[in-house]
Amino acid sequence: MTQRLYMTEDTLAMDAAVVRCTPREDGHFDVVLSATLFHPQGGGQLSDRGTIGGVEVLRVLAVESEIVHVCERAVALGDTPIEVCAESRALHARLHSAGHLIGYCGEALGWRAVKGHHWPGEARVVFEGDAGTQAFDAQTIEAMANAHVDARLPRRTVLEGETRKIGFGALPLHGCGGTHVAVSSDVGRIRISKVKEKKGQVSVHYELALEGELA
Repeated sequence: MTQRLYMTEDTLAMDAAVVRCTPREDGHFDVVLSATLFHPQGGGQLSDRGTIGGVEVLRVLAVESEIVHVCERAVALGDTPIEVCAESRALHARLHSAGHLIGYCGEALGWRAVKGHHWPGEARVVFEGDAGTQAFDAQTIEAMANAHVDARLPRRTVLEGETRKIGFGALPLHGCGGTHVAVSSDVGRIRISKVKEKKGQVSVHYELALEGELA
């Protein structure tokens, strides 16, 4: 079992023990650590990138109780430095946190967030509602989401058994295994690019301001 340190801390570099390194058919290597800072792909979020012992980590997967790091080359067993790419981590955390803020906005209007997809260039939150649920448009949801950004709400992390819940300020906690910004203002400006309704669901598509345009 891999200890998932990214669930409880924001550290991006440390020494870790390589416990297994096995070749793949594609010429890359599956590396398993005793503990990792790397977030795997899942929960609507892309995996972290970075290095293990100076070797590039191409992608990261959750396989049963282990976190598997797909590396460009073999890595020696034993203790070695690992480092998560700060740029990609920051982008993924901003996108995922923005999705949560948009989710709060939909909930305030009586909708239920049922799916989140937080990949760059295709980020969206999908809502379902009941008959008579208050409608919203892109301009409304964008204003509401950026109000949460401007409020500079601190992230809250609560562990309940094996479940981790994430919230911002006094807003509700939701079960989530993804990475998030420390305070809502770190998300930057949220732009709603499209609101699309289909088969009783509403998809809110969003993007973030470019670096340097943060709130």
